[in-house]
Amino acid sequence: MFPPGLPGLALLLLRASVAIALLLDGYGHREALPAWVHAPVILVSLVISVGYLTPIVAAAALACHAFMWLAAGADLGAALTALVFALNALALALLGPGAYSLDARRFGRRLVVLPPA
Repeated sequence: MFPPGLPGLALLLLRASVAIALLLDGYGHREALPAWVHAPVILVSLVISVGYLTPIVAAAALACHAFMWLAAGADLGAALTALVFALNALALALLGPGAYSLDARRFGRRLVVLPPA
């Protein structure tokens, strides 16, 4: 669940990619979206960046991408870009946060010592 080393670094980069894509998508559609949409987008991006409750928040990022795509009205290029962003968020939701996250600190590996019988 919390792989260290290169796989953990790859998951850190994937979290950064999803957060940046969400921010850029929100900024790119800033005229077409209501003002209240920007606060959740920024909050979800920050939470994904630090890796807190990653599968849940990645699903929220997926919902934000879908909402922005539907609210802004999309041509083919925007639809393909939204699809790539959504696939990244889905991959992050399925893979988890990695070792370099708050989730790993909070729920990470534990040593369980059983008393002798």
